[in-house]
Formats: sequence, C-alpha cells, structure tokens
Amino acid sequence: MKTKHIIYSIIALAGTTLASCKKEYLDVVPTDRVADVTILSDSSLFQNYVINRYMSIKLQDKEGEGTNPGFGRGFEYAMWSSVTDESMYNNDDNTWLIQRGLLAPENTGIAGTIWGRSYRSIRECNYGLNNIMQVQMSETLRNRLRGELHFIRGFRYHDLVRNYGKVVLVGDKVYNLNDNMAEADYTRSSIKEGIDYAVAELDSAIQYLPATNESNWGLGRATKGAAMALKARLLLYAASPLYDAGTWAAAAAAAKAVIDLGQYSIAPDYAKLFLDASSNEIIFCRQYAIGARHVCLEIANGANGYNGWAGNTPLQNLVDAYEMKSGKPITDATSGYDAANPYANRDARFYASILYNGASYRNSTVQIYTPGGKDSKDGPSNWNTSKTGYYLRKFMDDRNPIDNPWEVAGLQPWIYMRYAEVLLNYAEAQNEAVGPDGTVYNAINQIRQRTSVQQPALPAGLTQEQMREVIRRERQVELAFEEHRFYDVRRWKIAMQTENIPAYGVDVTLVNGRPVYTRKEALSGRLFTEKNYFLPIPRTEILATNNKLEQTSGY
Repeated sequence: MKTKHIIYSIIALAGTTLASCKKEYLDVVPTDRVADVTILSDSSLFQNYVINRYMSIKLQDKEGEGTNPGFGRGFEYAMWSSVTDESMYNNDDNTWLIQRGLLAPENTGIAGTIWGRSYRSIRECNYGLNNIMQVQMSETLRNRLRGELHFIRGFRYHDLVRNYGKVVLVGDKVYNLNDNMAEADYTRSSIKEGIDYAVAELDSAIQYLPATNESNWGLGRATKGAAMALKARLLLYAASPLYDAGTWAAAAAAAKAVIDLGQYSIAPDYAKLFLDASSNEIIFCRQYAIGARHVCLEIANGANGYNGWAGNTPLQNLVDAYEMKSGKPITDATSGYDAANPYANRDARFYASILYNGASYRNSTVQIYTPGGKDSKDGPSNWNTSKTGYYLRKFMDDRNPIDNPWEVAGLQPWIYMRYAEVLLNYAEAQNEAVGPDGTVYNAINQIRQRTSVQQPALPAGLTQEQMREVIRRERQVELAFEEHRFYDVRRWKIAMQTENIPAYGVDVTLVNGRPVYTRKEALSGRLFTEKNYFLPIPRTEILATNNKLEQTSGY
C-alpha cells in the first residue's frame, strides 16, 4: 500500500474508556481512536476506514514486523508453508506442534488467530456496509467502497470455511460491548451454506468493483478480477472431496470467466514475478513501501554463512517433487536423475525457489557440506544452520542487504492471487468435469512453458487420472510457499498420506573432496490424523460464548 493514501494504524470505532472520578479525566478526549460521527461525516476518512480492512491488528507474537497482518501469514517469520510438507521453520516458533499433529483448542500454535481475526474483520465490514449510505460521497466512490467491503467480507468467510469447515454466519449484525451476547446465535452453518454465503458476497463485490485500480494503487486493492478469481478458488474448494458442496463444472466456469477477461497473462520470468508488483500475472497482492516495514525476507530466511537466520527451510519432500528438465520425475529411471549430483538439470522453478549445496548466490556459492562449509553447522552463527540442508530462495531480492536491512529492504509484494493459480484451478476443475481436453492441456502448458521455465509440453493421451496427478504436481512446484499446499492436500483428502511422511532433509558430507548426499529426517514425529483436516477453534473463543459455540469435530 502507498503510505500517502493509507492510515496504517487501525481506525478504532468509538468506545468507552476507563477514568477516575476526577472530572478532568472524564473530559479527556482519546487520541488513539476516531469517533463514529467523524468517520461518517468525512468521505476521505471513511475511505481510509475501508482500506484499513485489508489489514488487521497483531494478535500473536511473530506476526509481521512493524505492520499489521493481512490475509494470511505472508511475510511473517514462520510462513504457512512451514506447517506443510514444503518447509519447516528452523526455530519452531509454534509450528512444530502442527507438523506433529499436536494441535488442540488450548494450543493452536501459529494457527490460533484465524478465527478471531476473521470475525473481527467481518464485524468491521458490517459496520461499513451498515453505515455507508450515511456518508456524503459520489455514487462511483460509494459503489467502489461497497464492493471492497463485500470482497473483504467474502475473503474472511472463505478463510474461515477452508480452515474450520462449518462457520457462524453473522449476517450484517454489528455486535457491540453492551449487547447481550448470551442471546447471540452461535450455530455453525453447513459447509455448503458457508461457501454459498461467501460466493454471494463475491458476486456482490463483482457487481460494484472496478476492472482496474488507479495507477497509484497498483494491485493492492480489490478489483472485479480479484473477486472473480477468489470466487473461482472457492468454487474449486467446494467441488473438492473434503467439502463436497459444489460441482466441478461450476468451478471450471468461474475460472474460465477470469481467463476470458483477457486481462492477465503469464509473466515471462518466474523469479522476478515475486519482486515486482506491476506484473501482469498478479491479480491481487499486498504492496509495501519502505516505510511500511515487514519481515525482511533475506535476513529472516538467508543462510547462516551470509548472516541469515535460516527461517523457513525447504524440505526434501518438496525438492523431490521438481521434475528433471526432460519433464520426467526423478523416480523415472529414464529421467537422467543422478543421486550423486541431485540438483543438475532440474525444472528451472527449482533453482528460482530453493538454495541447495553448490548453488550460486550473491557472488558466492552455498556451502551446506561438512566439514567446513560456511552455510553448515561449521559456519558462523551455527544456531541458524538449516536443519533440512536447504534454504529458501523464492521471494528473495538480491538487491536488498542481508545485514541491517531494516527500513531499507522490503519492497516485494505478497501475492494473494495470480493468473497461474487461475489456470491451475481451471485445469483441475475442467479435468474433473469432462476429462483432459485441449483446454486443460493449454492451461498447464502455458505455465510450464513460461520463458524462464520451458518445461516440455505435456505428452498427449493422458488419462483423467494421469492428468490429475500432473496438475497436483504442478500446483506443488508452481505455487510452492504461497499458502496453497496446506489447503490442497486437505481438500483432496490425501493429507493422511502426504502429512504422515517424515519431514525429510539432507546431510551433505565431503568425502575425498566430493559431496555425498544422505537423506535424513529433519523434524521428528510428523503426524496427521482425521481430525486435523480442519483446525480447532481456540478454547478462549468457545468459553467466550459460554460454551454455546460448537467445537470442530474431534477436538
């Protein structure tokens, strides 16, 4: 977001304050909030109120760095990828308990803020929608803001459904401190009712939102295409086995509608895509300015030999998913894969996403080997050595310093939705609805053959089942670390397999001057059970309703 247009502190609604019996204290005007009457009497201030709904307050330690959380983990210390088979967070930070299947209502780790943050945001959107007609403004601006509020409310419900399944639909109600919460309805809807409600919200957003933003807003505010893309994602989830609340045909049609806009395209350079908010592949993202401080990725995730903190370190499980340049998986005996030289001739997206032993990086070479490797336990700051034998490369901007990056680095956008996801959503839904027709091939090949990647086109004659496996692998590598894998393996109902495989890494040892690679378990005790398909609602939320709110099944 551009700082000249946005108020980064949350605009609080008017509320009561504590005061002593002395009259002078009662007369003090709070300076940390804006009264309702002020918000509703100034269209610019009301617009700032709406824009701030793209963010929320910090509810947990290690959420962001200096700015307010947005619509996901994003550029926080432990990314959402580190509770999947993509990566592990090197210093835990309440992620290992999720990997080990130890989630409980009393111990939710980094997953503990989704329920509360979502309903806080829904309340704020309800306030805006309930009062927007009171504010003097042009109908063009009113429609725009109405569309944004519906979009944000739809996004929050989409987040609730994909994490908890059944949700509480509060309608347009704005709960206040003086409300009798004992009379509130805490009934959790069915999954289909929740999805239908969120889709209706997005349909309303589509009606009001503009096709594009003004140039000074870039891709940081919702547009018609963003609402359409989120609707397509939600309908894809609805048709998936876990939800079983929609049809593949409807999901394919929704994704096709985004494609037919002709507004988005595949960026030629995969690595640079994540560094430039002006890319035509990005549909909706969070933008940052130097003053809008967030976690500086380079120091948070860099190798210890470069004075980095390791952070989100990729797992061997993900590394093994990248094909050879020939287009064949490494498990194919004819692929050309060499276990003694495992990183040669791989899919170009591997090199853009993961730092490995021998990788060129910042005018040097990554040295994960022992003895003596500068990025191993024998290097400096060995407490920041990767436990997996890999470091994160994706999202990193080599123009940013690793040492002392604060207030200097941090201009990368965090992408919520991009065109490649839309193509993958379409391919999956269309394949499930009618089989692997030409449009499915075209969608996948567009992604595989972007200029900087150039993986071979898919072979003709794939069966529906074979194409399903291709699409799932493409999602795994194309969207790696972008907060999709956690939900994909759950909605496909394959998490009992993928999440019960050990979290693998690699040890690299120099023998006679040559590296020898030995597979290892990087994080012990990885476990997934049936109840883990959805998150538990934090115990504090249940208690706040006097135990009227139903807990997620199994917890």
